[in-house]
Formats: sequence, C-alpha cells, structure tokens
Amino acid sequence: MAQYVGRGLHGQIVETVGTRIVQGRLRVGETLDLASLIDELGISQTVLREALKVLTAKGLVDARQKRGTFVRPREDWNLLDADVIRWQFATDAPELVLRDLAEVRLIVEPAAARMAAERRTEEDLTQLEAALARMAETSNDAAAAAEADLAWHRALLRATHNELLQRMDVFIGPGLTERDRLVHSAEADDPVPAHEPVLRAVRDADPSAAEQAMRALLARADADLARTAAPSRTRTAADMDDDRTIRSGGHGTEPEDRETP
Repeated sequence: MAQYVGRGLHGQIVETVGTRIVQGRLRVGETLDLASLIDELGISQTVLREALKVLTAKGLVDARQKRGTFVRPREDWNLLDADVIRWQFATDAPELVLRDLAEVRLIVEPAAARMAAERRTEEDLTQLEAALARMAETSNDAAAAAEADLAWHRALLRATHNELLQRMDVFIGPGLTERDRLVHSAEADDPVPAHEPVLRAVRDADPSAAEQAMRALLARADADLARTAAPSRTRTAADMDDDRTIRSGGHGTEPEDRETP
C-alpha cells in the first residue's frame, strides 16, 4: 500500500492520526473525538473524513452506528503496510519491529537468493551489480547508502521471477530502510563485502552458495545493528518480550453496522 507522506494536507493528517494510534496516544477501542481533531488540526470535516478512509484501509480505525469512529484492535491492523511499519519505529520499542523484520528476512531472503541463482537473467545481474556499485559510491551518505542497499535487495527479489516474492519488498522495504539508516548513520562496516558473495554466487548460478552467502550477510547485518545501536536504545530480550505482551493486548469485538467515517 502506498505511503502518504508528503501528499499535501491530506497526507499530513493521515500521518498525524496514524502515528498517534500506533504510538498508543489514541488507544485501542477509543472513540475518536472528530470535532476536537478538526479544531486542533485546523482542517475541514471533508479532509478528516478522507484521511480516516485511508486509516480504515490500513485497519487502524473503523466506525459503527451510535459509536462513531474508533481505534480497532491491533490484530486488525495491516502490519504489512509501509506506513504502519514506519510509524512503529516512532514508538518506544522499535527493537520489536527490527527483531520481527530480521526473523522474516531470515526466512525469506536465503530462499530468494537460492531461487535467484537458479533463475536470474543478464538484466537481473546488471541491476544487482549497479545497485552494489551505488552502495560503494554512497558509503559516506547514510540516506543514499540505505537507498542503494534497498535497491539491491529489491533487485534480488525480482531475480527470483516469483511475483509473490517480489512483493515481499512491501514490508521488507520500509523496515530495511529504517534499519539501514540506523546502521549507516553510525560507524558501521562497509556493507559491500557482505553483499558481493551473494552476487557472485547468483552470477555463478550456484544456489547453495547463494543461500549460504545470504545467511552470512544477514548475520553480519544483525551484528552491525547490535554494535551501532545507541546504549539508550539497547533492550534485553525480557524487555522486548514484555513489550510484545503489552502490544498484543487490547482484544475487541468485530464492529457491527459499520458506516463510513
């Protein structure tokens, strides 16, 4: 689902209300005071209604007769949505998102590398090589380096020639971008040497080597993140488990007699 950042007033309202919901400032089950939001944000009812339609599509809010617009239970949220992922990095526990991302990548990307080695075309290799070259050229620019890294991983997914795997970038992309910004903004090691073995194995059409090289790349990525994370952001596994228990709460009933916000 497309992000709404920078798309005028409408996008700003989606950003503001969505962030408040994901951060917990608007709690699960809470009915939104639309009149207060209109006054606070200085917007029209039409603008707010259109923004709420977007948030409804993301699973964050819903509406029912006699109750109004309310925040839906977390299990109803579209956690694969690019904006919802990004908003979670603004919470007190972004480490949970990073851990979830790392686990998903460990499941998906080694298999994708194996498949890419079996199916890649010359065009795929050209895109992978170009992205790796950009990664090397932008090593001193955190934002550009993150973009180049994401372009490389997207090119690898495309090289699988599996449409469903290619769409994995919908949720891997936003999380990987935020993770890379943390790493590349600090004194992280050069990422190119970790990516080169994967590309070499894909080029050599060696599926086993590609899979193993990707596993090594992901292990290196986890080590970089652990090393560059600020001490104030370092949390124990027990801390994260406590937060995961908290964020999994708030069960609610499925709304009935829904109406458009």
